[in-house]
Amino acid sequence: MDKKPVLTVDVVIYMDEGFVFVKRLNEPFKNFWALPGGIVEYGETVEEAAIREAKEETGLEVKLEKLVGVYSNPKRDPRGHYVSIAYLAKPVSGRLKASTDAKEVKVFSQKPEKLAFDHEKIFEDALKILRITKRKEV
Repeated sequence: MDKKPVLTVDVVIYMDEGFVFVKRLNEPFKNFWALPGGIVEYGETVEEAAIREAKEETGLEVKLEKLVGVYSNPKRDPRGHYVSIAYLAKPVSGRLKASTDAKEVKVFSQKPEKLAFDHEKIFEDALKILRITKRKEV
């Protein structure tokens, strides 16, 4: 059987107080902070998956605002070849509450230490988009 990459999503959720990260409950990167995200289910769009994963892991309903990028380095996940589509999102309702794969959920004013996977790169790319957007609004 042919090996194929696994399609995933990651969501950079931002609010006035900062950015939402989840502490991973499971390996790999157990107890590391990560962006909310997960595997796209069969029959689901990547946008639906991003909204679902954000809700499942953080308790927040989000509105996707921008595509941050596609992250496809075959070595980004020690479990195998995972391709992630990352979004920038704002919460629209709900309240912060960890569930499913998240041990803890927290808002950080800046990037936490010990980020899982390539989430530091995704987060930095999201910050660049936010800075450009803010400059255009001024």
